[in-house]
Amino acid sequence: MSADVELDHVTIRFGEFTAVKDANLKIEDGEFFSFLGPSGCGKTTILRAVSGFLEPSDGEVRIGGKNMRGIGPNKRPTALIFQNLALFPLMSVADNIAFGLEVRGVGKAERRKRADELLDLIALDGQGDKKVGELSGGQKQRVAIARALAVEPKVLLLDEPLSALDLKLRQHMRTELRAIQQRVGITFIYITHDQGEALTMSDRIAVMSQGVVQQIGTGSEVYENSQTAFVASFVGENNPFTGKVAAVDGQHALIDTSFGRLRGRNLRGLSAGSEAMLFVRPESLGLVNGQGAADNVIESTVLHSEFEGSFFSVFLRGDGGKDIVMSMTNSGNLPEFHEGAAARVGFRADRAVVLPVGEVADE
Repeated sequence: MSADVELDHVTIRFGEFTAVKDANLKIEDGEFFSFLGPSGCGKTTILRAVSGFLEPSDGEVRIGGKNMRGIGPNKRPTALIFQNLALFPLMSVADNIAFGLEVRGVGKAERRKRADELLDLIALDGQGDKKVGELSGGQKQRVAIARALAVEPKVLLLDEPLSALDLKLRQHMRTELRAIQQRVGITFIYITHDQGEALTMSDRIAVMSQGVVQQIGTGSEVYENSQTAFVASFVGENNPFTGKVAAVDGQHALIDTSFGRLRGRNLRGLSAGSEAMLFVRPESLGLVNGQGAADNVIESTVLHSEFEGSFFSVFLRGDGGKDIVMSMTNSGNLPEFHEGAAARVGFRADRAVVLPVGEVADE
């Protein structure tokens, strides 16, 4: 059976509240696909619909081309890893992994053999007789993954499984989780509000807000070519400038803002007179020293700077009265940024995007 997962115009309501609005997408067999968005955007609701714990109000969930309506969680080719992992503390690691097989009536010897194979897969070989409480947080995550894989699902569903880990362990587990997915080759559907997780692990990402899938694409596509104001403001840091399209110049648009006229890529084909927002990433801003003219120049004053190891974040107040952020790589010879100092910053037009005015992510 193929493990394509299709959401065919899926809407999910709870009384008067619509949690998911007309989600329409296809996740390919063997793909690592992430739903990314803030709390309450509907991403976990979609996961529950795929797993069978709730039915869509409208539309269809199909796995391998088969409509899943009326098919319960235990009959679907899926396995779900919960946010709290739900491991059994009184069982050994091997017994935790093999629990699903025991429920299905698989013999003890065969269960242990499969558990040992999966322990090798998750780099915990020889630790099957330990109790769960003897493992580190990262090891527990891997045991939860092995337990889900033991029943040989076609689709593995993961509901923010790394959210309880500290930053370094979470970053390490991203790499391990992606490596496990590539080794087993099955479809992973991952739920997260963490942009770093989605960008580093996923083949494609669906960015959601208020029940609506705003954009689907690779990490670089949603980051570099955001299609809505929400995606631009939620995925990574961004500096927004609101104004009106003064003119269209080929693939670019000129926007009149409180900082003057700014130019960026006209991704949505806005026409002159349209209300618009121009977004430019902090790393796309740079100091303008007269040696090379930038397409866009903003006169500003330094508020403060923050040293973050590999880069500096410089917080500025532009002449338009708005605060902007510039990120600069720590090359070892950066100028000092003193509070109150004048700074001319600029950016190339092809590093900025012009989009219709719309919802932006909360600060």
